[in-house]
Amino acid sequence: MSNPRTLKLVLLIIIGLFLAALAGIYVKSGGFGNAPIVSAAKKVPRLSAMPGFFLYGQPRHIDKISFVDGKGQPRTLDEWRGKVVLLNIWATWCPPCRAEMPTLNNLQKTLGSDDFEVIALSVDKGGPDVPRAFLKKTGSTALKVYNDKTISVRSKLGLRGYPTTLLIGRDGRELGRLAGPAEWDSAGARKLIENALKQ
Repeated sequence: MSNPRTLKLVLLIIIGLFLAALAGIYVKSGGFGNAPIVSAAKKVPRLSAMPGFFLYGQPRHIDKISFVDGKGQPRTLDEWRGKVVLLNIWATWCPPCRAEMPTLNNLQKTLGSDDFEVIALSVDKGGPDVPRAFLKKTGSTALKVYNDKTISVRSKLGLRGYPTTLLIGRDGRELGRLAGPAEWDSAGARKLIENALKQ
């Protein structure tokens, strides 16, 4: 009669060899079946250095949006190609928007350069004079006046409310966004921008 311990050992060796063979086939085939999973994972937003800000696995295309500057001249985001842009959509009648504006101003003062700009795009229906008066009153003079009184930006960017802030890469694609107010002069916000500037 066979020794039960020997039988168990032989069985374990056979199972081990079978598993090793399966692993070899999997590795040799390049991990078949993983491509859809890897592709989907790249599309899933991930948290950034800044709380509440979600970075996309892959940058996303942005529909062309039009607005005016403080002089009423038409502008588009294409004019900022080659620059990293933090696009903040806000309104003077929105309390959370008003509260975060000084921190956006501080971020522009600290990091604003030929490589980076904060664009605070107001959707006030009264035109550029409305945000201009608010920015002046709050001392947020590092921010330039931009306005979309048609509010077309809301549907084109898929906004659900205000404020909403998008981080846009040098190629004009959206890297991620944050819905709601934030402390834009925080260490996390600076880290977010600095990381985007390195790309």
